[in-house]
Amino acid sequence: METEYFKDKVVLITGGSKGIGLACAKQFVGHAAKVIISSRTQANIDQALKELPGASGFSAELSDENQAAELVTHIEQEFGSIDVLVNSAGAAKRTPLAELGPAAWRAAMDAKFFTTINVLDPVVKSMAARGQGVIINIIGSGGKVASPTHLAGGSANAALMLATAGLGNAYASSGIRVLGINPGLTETGRVQSGMEAEARSSGISVEQALENAIRKIPIGRLARPEEVAHLVLFLASDKASYLTGTTITMDGAQSPVIL
Repeated sequence: METEYFKDKVVLITGGSKGIGLACAKQFVGHAAKVIISSRTQANIDQALKELPGASGFSAELSDENQAAELVTHIEQEFGSIDVLVNSAGAAKRTPLAELGPAAWRAAMDAKFFTTINVLDPVVKSMAARGQGVIINIIGSGGKVASPTHLAGGSANAALMLATAGLGNAYASSGIRVLGINPGLTETGRVQSGMEAEARSSGISVEQALENAIRKIPIGRLARPEEVAHLVLFLASDKASYLTGTTITMDGAQSPVIL
């Protein structure tokens, strides 16, 4: 992919200080984009920026719609209109069935669905006013296949898949592309907390829970964050110019279903 395509494009990556978000930020920095990352914690941003020459970062609690809107406004005033938005912030806590209650369901929607929508809403409207832009939502395969320890989070993911399809359809005539990616288990810090919930639910060790999870993946391993980032870069480029309103699953063929 030509480096020049992203040169000086303004790219906002939420959750860009760790995991998949950080891997995406590295890809865009390598392609000469103006990269801005966000995280809830300034210390995490400061650490990530050491690996992202020329990038900038700001802390915000994106489950708060006012903070999310202020972040978008600040970025557009300082750097210009956002050309690419990658929503990688937020992850719902995996909760064993016995611990699931209304508060956990609500927390999952705040942690994943609204953390994405609160940023997406002002950005997509700004993009529509200009007639161009790409939004990529990092969602999660839990929205396709129900898991007893990920029902609340999976429901938030499923809602984001629907929002991605609907917004892609609604804004296609405005020159905006909205896409989703459903990674399966990926080598990030979030895997640990997920395996802890699985272990509590099944009465096994965390190590055994991870081993069992990998055994279910036909490709035989977890995804690497940079593999997801490669797909993000492609989807954001003009090589994917006819793709919108769809969500791509990359789970190592764990769920061989047609959707």
